[in-house]
Formats: sequence, C-alpha cells, structure tokens
Amino acid sequence: MEKSKNVDDYIAMQQNAIQSNPECSVSHYNLATALLGKKNYKEAEKAFLCALDNSPHLVEAYIQLGGIRLAQNDLDGCLYYNRLAVKYRAGFAIGYGNIGFALLQKGEYDEAVAVLKKAIKFNPKFIQAYATLANAYLMNKEIDESIEINLKAMEIDSNFPIIHNNLAIAYIEKKEYKLSIKHCDKSIELGYPVAEEILEELKKYR
Repeated sequence: MEKSKNVDDYIAMQQNAIQSNPECSVSHYNLATALLGKKNYKEAEKAFLCALDNSPHLVEAYIQLGGIRLAQNDLDGCLYYNRLAVKYRAGFAIGYGNIGFALLQKGEYDEAVAVLKKAIKFNPKFIQAYATLANAYLMNKEIDESIEINLKAMEIDSNFPIIHNNLAIAYIEKKEYKLSIKHCDKSIELGYPVAEEILEELKKYR
C-alpha cells in the first residue's frame, strides 16, 4: 500500500510540474515511466509521446514506446520506435538489440542476425544481445555458432540464465548430454524454467 501511495504521489508531482511547465520533456518522461510501472500502458504511451513532442531526440522514450508495443505483441510498432531510436542516436546498442529481437520473432532470421551483431559491436558487454543471437543460431540449427556465442556471453556474466538454457539445448543437439545436464541444472537454479521436453530427454542420461 505504501509503495502504491508513493507512486501515486510521484505521478501527482509530475503532473503538477507539467502544469507549471507543459514543455518540460523530462516531466512528461518521468510521468510516463511511473504510469508504466502501474501498467497503465495507454496513458504511459501518451506521456512518452508528449515528451517526444517537446524533445524529439529523447531516444529513451522511443525505447519505452517500443517496449509497450512489444508487450502488446505489436512487433511492427516495436520495430518502428526502436528504428527511430537508432536513427537519432548512432550506435545505440539497446535499440539494435530490440530490433534484432523483434525481427527474430517475425522470422526474419538473416536481418535479425545482422542487427544483433551490430548491437554487440556497439556494446561488447551487451549480454542480452549475445543471448538473443545465440538463440537465433540455435533456431537455425547453427549449433556450433550458438555455443560459441553463449560461451562468450558467459565471460560477461556466467549467471545469466538464458545462456545456460541455450547451452542445455545446444549440447543435446551435439549429444553431449553431461554438459547439457550441467547447464540445464544451472538454468533452473538461476530461476529460468527449462522446457519439459528437454527435461524428459535428459532423464535418460542422469
């Protein structure tokens, strides 16, 4: 209850700031993020757009709008806003990572891989982009490439659970079951659920 009251107070504070200065993009952005925290997507989207009306180069707002569209399964909307983000900020790794993820969901494999590689080039520590790229390789049955990227990602953060899930699947494909079990167990330990069919397959080798 206290947390909810604090958020409502923060929203009221930002609304008051906007009344005093309607052209303050920061106040609109802060209001939008608070509304987003309450899952009020419609009003959050309006507030982000108001922020952009006053500051068209506020790339974080484009990223947030892309996230709202992704939550609504609007992949084209997600792509639209993230492409605006990278247009206004060259080398913006997060934008490229999001574009790659959305393209992969649309089944545009080659384009997704190219964009994800770009995200990693711009930010060599961007672990989510590594994980998405590794997953793309996995989906395309490029198992060795997937393993290579996952192992690079582990050098950044060995406790990033999606990596272990990817490796559990990849090592099954290679029939390296002990390694698969190791990464399967680690994925579960880190709170990332492994698909039931993978668990069933590995039961034979424990």
